[in-house]
Amino acid sequence: MTMIENRPFDELSVGDAAAIERRLTREDVATLTSLTGDLNPFLVDPAFASAHRYGEPVAPAPWALALVSAVIGTRLPGPGTIILSQRLEYRRPVGLDDTLHLTVKVLEKGEGRRVTLGVEGETEPGHPVISGSVDVLAPQEKIRREAMGLPEIRLLRKGARLAGLIERAVSFPSLKVAVVHPCDVSSLGGAIEARDLGLIEPVLVGPEARIRAVAEKMGISLDGIRIVPVEHSHAAADTAVELAQAGEVEGLMKGSLHTDEIMGAVVGHKGGLRTDRRLSHVFVMDVPNYPKLLLVTDAAVNIAPTLEEKRDIAQNAIDLALALAIEVPKIAVLSAVETVTSKIPSTVEAAALSKMAERGQITGGIVDGPLAFDNAISAEAAKTKHIASPVSGQPDILLCPNLESGNMVAKQLGYLADAEAAGLVLGARVPIILTSRADGPAARAASAALAVLRVRCAPAKGD
Repeated sequence: MTMIENRPFDELSVGDAAAIERRLTREDVATLTSLTGDLNPFLVDPAFASAHRYGEPVAPAPWALALVSAVIGTRLPGPGTIILSQRLEYRRPVGLDDTLHLTVKVLEKGEGRRVTLGVEGETEPGHPVISGSVDVLAPQEKIRREAMGLPEIRLLRKGARLAGLIERAVSFPSLKVAVVHPCDVSSLGGAIEARDLGLIEPVLVGPEARIRAVAEKMGISLDGIRIVPVEHSHAAADTAVELAQAGEVEGLMKGSLHTDEIMGAVVGHKGGLRTDRRLSHVFVMDVPNYPKLLLVTDAAVNIAPTLEEKRDIAQNAIDLALALAIEVPKIAVLSAVETVTSKIPSTVEAAALSKMAERGQITGGIVDGPLAFDNAISAEAAKTKHIASPVSGQPDILLCPNLESGNMVAKQLGYLADAEAAGLVLGARVPIILTSRADGPAARAASAALAVLRVRCAPAKGD
């Protein structure tokens, strides 16, 4: 509709009609429920709706009513019309992807510019949805003007993709995980919630009296959960590593102890859990306005990695991405600029990593760099700078120059872009769920899901 024009009272005749068609999308339902706060499970919960009468989420009644208002306000009589009263009957709901055909017809003209409009709406012939009449005050003066564009609405579904990872992970056997020193509410609660979701079988390693005191404070039972009693956090870290070395657990989860305590045990206690691969941390971030999951590495373990260490960091991230069912992970190797210069060493290392991937030293993904953040994330920014890259605008992984930059990228995405994050340490014999005290239950559960998927869906050696 390029122009919008009304039909003043004097131009209206009984029998005049106007129509509109609109397909119901999931975004329509989400927008209306967000505006109204209507959390009726028939509207917002596909699993609930599928088990009941209509078999899918349906449109809230105001959706059809809003379309009635749209026809009256833009077509018949059009701009300047005031709705006075309505008598509408809702015959049946509109389902997802149904198209509502709505017609408004002039039934009667009265005194004082009052007009009665008939309303009929159906999804297809023989399937009436809404019918009735609306009394309006028709406009007196002619209005014709260019139609303004509709405002853009972005629905931010925080954590929806991470929730999808959890849903996928629970389809696999749960992972036996040593929870190291779970002596506060957040760490013990996160482990129990992951257990209740079917993600992990926790083995609690730490001071038994303190663990039980926290459980009592939370009002939860530890019946059926193995507790390995040790005196303090250092001993808990060492014992958890020994359990992993012996094959009694398949992963570790950080509890209420310092990161360097658990990582010190992983790399040093009686051989630790090291492999020939450098350990590195990966944030898996669900950024609402980015079209897919975004992995950021390394933001927690390697402070100033060398070129060889960055090769391992890249490979760890690719292996995790493959376990997350990302078919061909694309890595953007970040720097401050997209051109190679010896004045910025990270650009030289980025170019070297790209060549290493071409030569088979990094496998399973596409690696390109150096790329600045803007032309890594935005294809338009790359096009403006005449950058031809197979990664620009669609990276799955951001490989940062060092821990400082990686930490900044991850936290800015979290605090300024409403991203939800889960995290995992890779490169050891078992995955390490390295949660933060600031992490909520959803982030802890998603991190556990990452560990499950990394173990159960690990790419075969040589892939």
